[in-house]
Amino acid sequence: MKVYKTPPVRFLNLKDFPFQPHFIDINGLQMHYIDEGPVDSSPLLLLHGVPTWSYIYRNLIPKVAAAGVRVIIPDLIGFGKSDKPGGTEFHSYQSHINWIRYFIESLHLKDIILFGHDWGALIGLRIAAESPGLFTGIIISNGMLPTGEQKMHRSFNTWKFVSHYFPFIPVDLIISAGMTGRLGKEEGRAYRAPFPSIKYKDGIRAMPGRVPVSYDDPESVLNRKAWEELKKWEKPFLTLFSDNDPVTKGGDKYLQDNIPGCSGQDHRILSGGHFVQEERSDELAFIIIKFIETTLHIGLRNNCIIGNK
Repeated sequence: MKVYKTPPVRFLNLKDFPFQPHFIDINGLQMHYIDEGPVDSSPLLLLHGVPTWSYIYRNLIPKVAAAGVRVIIPDLIGFGKSDKPGGTEFHSYQSHINWIRYFIESLHLKDIILFGHDWGALIGLRIAAESPGLFTGIIISNGMLPTGEQKMHRSFNTWKFVSHYFPFIPVDLIISAGMTGRLGKEEGRAYRAPFPSIKYKDGIRAMPGRVPVSYDDPESVLNRKAWEELKKWEKPFLTLFSDNDPVTKGGDKYLQDNIPGCSGQDHRILSGGHFVQEERSDELAFIIIKFIETTLHIGLRNNCIIGNK
């Protein structure tokens, strides 16, 4: 397996990203992660989607960490500062589950609050269903655990086609297209940073095609098994979806109707597109802190100001 490592110079002077990098070895692959806030608190594990990386959570990190929460954000293998295996065959659904499970076990994480967005939901929900004892609560934003029974919106089919067939994948333009606003020049540079050339983008190219969209897909079978556990999930489960994301629209209602832990939670539909972290970070931080306070029955230093970033 050929492994590509993004030159560190690509990550110099990124806007609003001063965080200390950390790395762990996973079977010869280096996975990067951010670890901010008090190490003795229950961790908030933020999982990103495609084609983003931990940079998407940059505006959440200082607010939530300042409230007294340990914030942990891995870059999926193939993204961000993590190693990038060459070859789409290495980016299976199960391989990404295995890598994040190894990450959780290596850091000895427990009493986890999971925040899953996009592919972070597909990965995180499978792990939570398989190991519910590791988690005390779950927040899902614009994500789902598909079983091949859901009709996919044409926007997803377009993304799947572009990622598979286009010789050049404009990461920053794709993220902008999934927002109601637009990325700034420096933010666009940050999202391009992990990918100096197309050979670094096999994760992006592979993963849209790994979303199970047919009933007999082996991953659909495993996801239906995971749903058997999620339908018994009584721990706090919160949905934070946006009002302008056609791909995941309605997913929040499905989660609320099928997961007992959704009962009584302060579910929100926020103004924004798919990449809601770029448009409503202050609001997300405030809601996350309140959820953690309620879930863990503790008081945090809640000093967030709700805004539009």
